[in-house]
Order: sequence, then C-alpha cells, then structure tokens
Amino acid sequence: MSDWHDQAARRALKRLWPRLQPHLGVAPSQQALFLERLHRHWPRLFTLLHELYGAHYDFFYHLEQILVHMAQAFSQRPMALHELDAARSADPHWHQRRSMIGAVCYVDLFAGDLRGLRQKIAYFKELRLSYLHLMPLFKAPEADSDGGYAISDYRSVAPHLGTMDDLRALADDLRANGISLVLDFVLNHTSDEHTWAKLAQQGDEDYRDFYYIFPDRTLPDQYERHLREIFPEQAPGSFTYRPDMQAWVWTTFKRFQWDLNYSNPAVFTAMMDEMLFLANQGAEVLRLDAVAFMWKQLGTPCESLPQVHSLVRAYNQVARIVAPSLLFKSEAIVHPDMVASYIDVDESQLSYNPTLMALLWEALATRNVRLLSLSMQKRFALPTGCTWVNYVRVHDDIGWTFADEDAAMLGINGFHHRQFLNRFYTGQFDGSFAKGLPFNYNPVTQDMRISGMGASLAGLEQALQLNNPLYIDHALKRLLLIASVMIGVGGIPLIYLGDEIAMLNDYSYQDDPDKANDSRWVHRPAFDWRRAESRYDPSTPQGWLFTRLQALIDLRLSLPSLDDVQTHFFDSWNHQVLAYRRRGLLVFANFSERPAVVARQHLLAHAEAQNQLVDLVSGAAFPVNADLTLEPYQFVWLQTHA
Repeated sequence: MSDWHDQAARRALKRLWPRLQPHLGVAPSQQALFLERLHRHWPRLFTLLHELYGAHYDFFYHLEQILVHMAQAFSQRPMALHELDAARSADPHWHQRRSMIGAVCYVDLFAGDLRGLRQKIAYFKELRLSYLHLMPLFKAPEADSDGGYAISDYRSVAPHLGTMDDLRALADDLRANGISLVLDFVLNHTSDEHTWAKLAQQGDEDYRDFYYIFPDRTLPDQYERHLREIFPEQAPGSFTYRPDMQAWVWTTFKRFQWDLNYSNPAVFTAMMDEMLFLANQGAEVLRLDAVAFMWKQLGTPCESLPQVHSLVRAYNQVARIVAPSLLFKSEAIVHPDMVASYIDVDESQLSYNPTLMALLWEALATRNVRLLSLSMQKRFALPTGCTWVNYVRVHDDIGWTFADEDAAMLGINGFHHRQFLNRFYTGQFDGSFAKGLPFNYNPVTQDMRISGMGASLAGLEQALQLNNPLYIDHALKRLLLIASVMIGVGGIPLIYLGDEIAMLNDYSYQDDPDKANDSRWVHRPAFDWRRAESRYDPSTPQGWLFTRLQALIDLRLSLPSLDDVQTHFFDSWNHQVLAYRRRGLLVFANFSERPAVVARQHLLAHAEAQNQLVDLVSGAAFPVNADLTLEPYQFVWLQTHA
C-alpha cells in the first residue's frame, strides 16, 4: 500500500465519518469499536477498491455507499455475534485447533428440513463435529437450480427447508453446542429468477449492468476463443440467447445462472450486503463458490485473474470490520499452484484441498503414492493463519487436478494417466474395484470427471455384489485408510455425511427427468437412517467403519501436539507407503492390498525416540532398529516421544 493510498484513505474516512454515524444505531462503546476497526482495516480496503473501481467517475459515491452499508450491518449484528467476534479476535487461530472436525450435508437429504436438522445435533456430537457445512439452502428455481447453486434470493430459505428464522435458530443451537455453521455463498452468478435478473429482463438499465448482456454475438465470440467449457455435455458454451430480451447473457455454468458483472461497483456493494446479511444470521464460514470466475477480461480465460484476488481480499477486509469472526473458504478447482494462490489470511483463511482428495484416489488405484507424496511435499505448507479443509468426497465430482509437471518428474504422462484413472473408476479397467460413473465427458479434450459415493469407489459395492469377504475387508480398509489421512494430516477433516456409514451409490436419480443427465446425483442420496441404526455393530460394514472412524477422531482430539499445523511429507522409499510427520507423530500408510516394508534406516531418520515407537491406533510397539512391516491397507500413527 502506497503512502498516497494511505493518506487518501484516511482523508476519505475523515470526510465520510459524519455521514456514517446516523447509521450506527449502537451504544457509544460499539461505535468506538467500529471506528477502531475502520482505522485498522480501511486503508487496505480503500486501496483494493481503488484498484478495482478508482477509474469510475462516481468512485467516491460508491465508497460512501459501501461504508454506510457496513455501518448498517454492524448495527444490525446480534449481540451474541458481537461477543463471538470478540472471542475469535482474541483467539485468531481457532480454526487450526485439533478440535476442528467437519461434516457436510444437504439439509433435505439428511434431515428433511432445518427443524429436523436441529434434532440431529446429538448425531453430530457422536462424530465430535465442530464445523457443519450445509449445502445450498436458499430459494432457487424449482426445476433448474443446479443443486441449489442458482440462487433466486440470498435472504430467503427454500420453502421446503423452512424459513430464515429456522436458520437463525439452528445457528444458535449449533453455536451453543460448539459447532460453527458453514454456508455456501454463490458469488459468481445468480439465478435468472433473482430480482436483479428479472429487472434486467424488464429493461432496467441499472440492473442490466449487474450482468454481462450483449446485443449480438460479436463480443461473446471474441471472449469464447479463450474460454473453456465447464459443462460441455449439459451446457455447452458460455453464453445463452434470451429471446425475451433479444440478447446474449454470460452463463459460465448453466443457461439459468447469470454471471455477475463485478466491474460494476454497485454489484460489489450489493453482494457485500448479502454476505453481511448471512454473517448476521450466524454463519461463521462462507464457502466462496466458483470464485475463480468472478472477473472477466477480453483475451484471457477469465479465470483466476488478479482482480478476483482483489475482490476477495476486499470482502475479507469488510468482514474484519463488521464481522471479524467470519472466515472464507475458497472453492477453486484449478491447477494445484493456482489453488494455493487463493489462500492467505487476508483472502481465504480456509481452502478445500482438491489435490489431496484426487491423489488419495489416484494412489488407491495405482497402489503407488509417489505422485501424492511429491505433490504434498511441494504444496501442503500454507501461510501462517491458514488451514486446509481435507476431504475424501463431497457433493461434487472428482476431477484429476494433479499437476502435469509433477507427473512428468515421475515419468508419468498426465493425459494418459487421467485416461487410466477414468477407466479405473468407472469399472472399465480390468481388475478395478470401483463403481463410479462418468461425468461431463468432453469429446474434444477427452476430459472427464468421476461421480460416486466413497464406499462404491473404494470397492464395497462390488464386494457386496460378489459376496466376497476378502473384498469387503479390503474396501472398508481403503475407506478407513484415506479417512485416516484426512483426519491426521493437518487441517480440518470434512466428512461427507453418509460416508461414515459406508453408504453406496444411489441410482434412483436416473428415474428423475430433472436429474437423469447429471450423474453427480448418484452420490447425493437421502441419508439412510435405518442403516445408521447399526452404526455401533462392528459386524456390519457401517458399524465396522463408524466405530473405527469415531475412535480415530477421538485419538486426534487426545493429542495436543496436533494443534501444531506443520506437516512434513517425506519419501518412505517404498512406493506403496505414504509417509509424513507432525510434532510427536510419525505416520506410515500402506496403499496396497499387499504387505509393505519400511526399512529401519528410514524410521531412524525421522524418529525422535531411541528404543521403540508406539502405534497410537493399535497400541502395538515397534522397535526403532528393525524394519516396519505394514499389513494390507494398514496405517500407523507412531508416537515419537512421550
């Protein structure tokens, strides 16, 4: 930040402060708190806004609007959330604690509605959850909603799920039980049924400027030369013709999802209002959906442009002033190096770890951890104050987002390797254990992604069909193995609810015309509460997995050293075995159905103990001066000092 920006920011704030005070309907002490935060964060926010919008003739008008709306949101923030802000500000690393255990679900599929979800808090406590991500739950078109990601109203809950009062009550109950509420914030686009889009359709010029609307194909054709298709099967191209408007609208994802025009500062302010509204309902983390696409520039791919980072950083500064307990989680399924570019304490403090997820499945298919280990050695470390959200499965498909340059270092052709993985996980490779489905095959690039529940991808569905006890055993051990990495590696583990009881693919979506062409619904089943009833019976697949998963989470919670976020991956010198260490912990994990040996010199090189290492998972002791033999799919958490 230059001296000019700093001085200009302070002059602007001095001039605008009298206009803000009438909007601060709070006690003098709260006004003083707001002003203190403004003085601390306003210069940075001003600089970012000037970078984005300084060329606009009415720049200072928009600055005033942004400040006024921030003051109003601060005044409307419930006292309980002001208290949370104070607590989190005093403990800024709260999201890096070992106590952070996450889960994600669809409200209707898991519990019917928001009131039903409140009745399931006891189940969340069984899993020791402190972080609950609810999939999109806001008002969306009935027929075309993209699973809820086409938002018609950010301030209205979908009627079949309840009301905003229900959401606030749920947030209060979760917070009382030590569980942070996580919501999706769809930044890139709205539904074509949103009020803004309807006004644009009616010819309102102010709201036409909220979107990218073109009278003919001249500019869309120029843009499209550099754009990739996100859904080539379902929604080819990036623009949709609207006969009612006689115009083309930018629709990166689906024809009913209109991209917002963030080059318009009025859009920044409008979406800021929606963000702060959600924060004031009790959301503690917002998942920033499709963040990479937020800024458009002719002649570029319109993904991950520098202005995207400026936008998110600006929103982050707004949150630091109005609702500092609010954190962002980036969702950027892009090149691994680009994923890391979104992670910063001043941008997104949390981030999905899609590379870890994809390469866990890659390692299971190949029985070889080299690509997984190399990628994590290069990219797992994060800036201070930031945290990975590690997962095995979520609502979306699996894209093979490893770096081709990493693969090349190991003599692997990235394109051919992805073709192999696609065949393996759709059961087309001889000997595959997986029952996945293809998603969005692109015949031009031959790109494809994979749908499927974790248990079906890991082989349980096939094993049960074959009634083969050994295959069932292997499938369950694969699931526990990759879950153990998610839980132990550092960051927030995120359980896709249903995976903990080894639920299988649900093919009934094929009978629903609104879902039949989207194979992702195969892994979006209604939660099987009948199956969950036997979650403590280890003779069942669900009981075997649930009880071991619960024990592993309890083990994590019992280790104060795991509050240390540093994780170091290293080469075990056995391609079957993933190795990493954390403070006081040495982990080896065998990704094969064959036994694997770690030579004693590699134990000695990383162990701090002199005589023996105790596996905290099994209780077994291993001498340091002997080779370590791992059984098929076995993992050990070796305590390296008392």
